[in-house]
Amino acid sequence: MQAVIPRRVLFALATSERFERVVRDAPGGQALAYRFASRYVAGETAADALATAHRLAAQGVLSSIDYFGENVFDPVEADRVTDAYVALAGRIATEAPAGTYLSLDLSHVALDKRRLARIAAALPSGAQQAARTDRILDAVLAVARDGARVSATVQANLRRTPADAHRLAEAGIPIRLVKGAYVEEGAIPWGDPTDIAFAELAHSLHRAGAELSLATHDPVLREALLPALGGVGVEMLFGVRRYDLPSLVGRGIPVRLYVPFGERWFRYWMRRVAESRGVR
Repeated sequence: MQAVIPRRVLFALATSERFERVVRDAPGGQALAYRFASRYVAGETAADALATAHRLAAQGVLSSIDYFGENVFDPVEADRVTDAYVALAGRIATEAPAGTYLSLDLSHVALDKRRLARIAAALPSGAQQAARTDRILDAVLAVARDGARVSATVQANLRRTPADAHRLAEAGIPIRLVKGAYVEEGAIPWGDPTDIAFAELAHSLHRAGAELSLATHDPVLREALLPALGGVGVEMLFGVRRYDLPSLVGRGIPVRLYVPFGERWFRYWMRRVAESRGVR
């Protein structure tokens, strides 16, 4: 019988520096872990991500490229990361398929709107930013007011999200709606309550005229919403439910995949494991 690990435990391991170090330092651990992780990541370099974006474009699928990392507090490191994103933005402008986005977690550049503005200014069009806190929300709105083309990710399982999402929509910022994978205090319970919150918010934002994409791998929820929300797209994670792509593309539904790269792939992979295998 296969052991079932609680989802909260798996997420704890996904954020554990000690667990990552133990696995990486074990004989053959790094290679074995990357073999499993490679399903979900484009590689360790920007060239790997760009090559993946071209392969997806040949299938009619758009990409949103991200450079692994989060929770940076040192300003010197934040500036280094910002330089890397600016360079990546330049490569997206010249080497990526048309319509490729750049995605980032604002905590990767120390929650700084000036750094976000610099990155957004380097892009040909569009940036995706995960909106999770007041500082992030304010930074995204400020950068949008200055004329940058950014979009925001909102989590349906957070009780504050409807107000945040409509604030973004009123500012004309495109919204990527996710269920919310993180285990957070005060979040709506996983399962039916989160599914209902996702559906209600999708309908509400669509009625408000928001530019919306449904970022879910739940085929039941997705197929229940698509016929009622004309014009919305679907966003998914690279390597997850790959067999859904041909059907969605064949039906003319815009599809975009999150394509991450970089050396810090371990914890991202563990999050995918937590989502797919953990019990709620």
